[in-house]
Formats: sequence, C-alpha cells, structure tokens
Amino acid sequence: MIQEEVIIVGGGPCGLAAAIALMDQGYNPLVIEKDNIVSSIYRYPTHQTFFSTSEKLEIGGVPFVTVERKPKRNQALSYYREVVKRRGIRIHAYEQVTEVKKRNDDTFTVSTLKNRELPVEYHCKYVIVATGYYDHPNMMGVKGEDQSHVFHYFKEAHPYFDKDVVVIGGKNSAVDAALELERVGARVTVLYRGHEFSKSVKPWILPEFASLINNDLIQMVFNAEVIEIKKEIVVYEVNGVKREENADFVFAMTGYHPDHSFLHKMGVGTENETGRPIFNEETMETNVEGIFIAGVIAAGNNANEIFIENGRFHGGLISAEIVKRDHSSN
Repeated sequence: MIQEEVIIVGGGPCGLAAAIALMDQGYNPLVIEKDNIVSSIYRYPTHQTFFSTSEKLEIGGVPFVTVERKPKRNQALSYYREVVKRRGIRIHAYEQVTEVKKRNDDTFTVSTLKNRELPVEYHCKYVIVATGYYDHPNMMGVKGEDQSHVFHYFKEAHPYFDKDVVVIGGKNSAVDAALELERVGARVTVLYRGHEFSKSVKPWILPEFASLINNDLIQMVFNAEVIEIKKEIVVYEVNGVKREENADFVFAMTGYHPDHSFLHKMGVGTENETGRPIFNEETMETNVEGIFIAGVIAAGNNANEIFIENGRFHGGLISAEIVKRDHSSN
C-alpha cells in the first residue's frame, strides 16, 4: 500500500488549486485524475469562450494573460498545463478512484484502477473530493434517449452540415450548440420546455440567437416536452398537442449533476432537495471527518452556484483546516 499525506480526487482547476494551497503550506499532495488534467474543460465545445475573464480563472499565483478579455477553451487548456508544470503538482492521470474507505485509525484507504485495469491502493490521512459534475448528464428518461445519434455533449458543428438537428434545452449549452450548428449550415430546431428565453443565457449572445430565430434560421419551440426520440424523428408535445420534428441528430443539452453515489459510498451525506453534500462552509469538511470537498461538487444539483472563479478558493479553506488540525495534534 502506497503512503500519502493528502489525496485529491479530481484534476480540474479546483482540485489543482487545492493541491497548490496545500503545497504552499509544506504538504506534498497527490492528485488522482481518471482522465487528464482539466478534462471537463477539454470536453467543452472546441470554440467555447468562457463566461469569466482570465484573471478570475487564475490559480496558484500564475498569471493567465490573454489578448481577449474572456479566454477560449484552448487558451485555458494551455494555461492549466503550464500551471501544473510550473508548480510541479504531482498528478496520476488516467487512474480512477473506485473506493474511499475509512479505517479504524480514522485514516483512509483509497483504491484505484490505473489505466482502467491495474488495481492500486493508497493510505492517507486526508481526502479531498474535487470531481466536478460534467461526467453525469441529466437524463430525460424518454424512450430512445440511448440511441447512437443522441448526444449529451456538444464538441463541434462541422459533422452536422446540411443535416436536420434537434437541440433539446434552452440554457447556455443549448444556445451555444444551436449557434454553432446554424453557422455551419445545419437545419436547427431548439425544443425548450420553458415558456421564454432562460435568464441564465449569456447576455452577449442572446441578441444573435433571437435574431436567427426571428429570421427563421433557427426554429425555436417553447413549452416543448419531449416524449420520444425515434431514429429520424423527435416526438414532443406543446400544451398537450403532439408534434414531430425531423432529426438526423439530437443534442440533449439538459445539464449535468454530481455523482452522488460516489460520495454516499464514502459515507458523505447529501441534502435531499438540493443534492448538496453535507459540509462545513468554513472548512469544506464533510460529515465524514477527514474528507473534504472542493469546487462545483459542493453546489449539488445547482451547477450554476459554484464556478472555477469561486471554487478555486476552496483549497485555501481546506489547507488552513488541515494545518490547524495537524499542528494541534503535534
């Protein structure tokens, strides 16, 4: 069994920020990431522009300098790679944590699979869970949702030129996808169960989106409840009236949620209504002593509550508590 001081589960920006905060206090944490660093950002659409300005995405005191005020996906990927190199963060990439188990001496056994197949076990005093939420899309629970032409992630638009594409949803990810799809010549229909544009849509893209709808370049259907997805058709209802829309491809941009089962297996409780883990907001420690959370996972089901720009500070709270606890025990 490999001995470690602190293990951080998840190599996103908030997990990396937590590692740096601990390193600044003299610790040598290990980050374990099932893909590679900032994999959630890698999954963003190819030409994605961040909501936040570059300085609000900075971690570890490393400046994030861009020409534009709001950086793009590829710039963020480059920046976080550089942070890892400059700060010398220890990362085990392509290693998935399968279990975190508390031992009788109040330390933890962390079990992993390296490269998806080789079992590894670690022993540590503290665990920080910074797994985000992007791996778990909100399923609609409709027939046909699991077909190969239905996607819950949007990468880029080119493959859908001259195709009928239905986008399900009305928030930022759906609007961004619709705009890119229309730009490459797809025939786009957006089905949204809301009765008007979502207030969460980025204000600088809403005028363009509305203009395309008004000029019949994107078809927007409000109050739309999807009933079934067939091979080339999406069946839905508007105010009780059944309709059909041609669809060579479907993007169900219905949001994402954290992996509650992963936390529950550790003994971490969650609030029934919000899905928020039970934790102390001053220290980020959960109801399981020695297990902390960092980043968007702390928001539960409301992923719009915590972003990189505020989740990056969780590591400072955690490191302060760990230092305090270790000093008091010596």
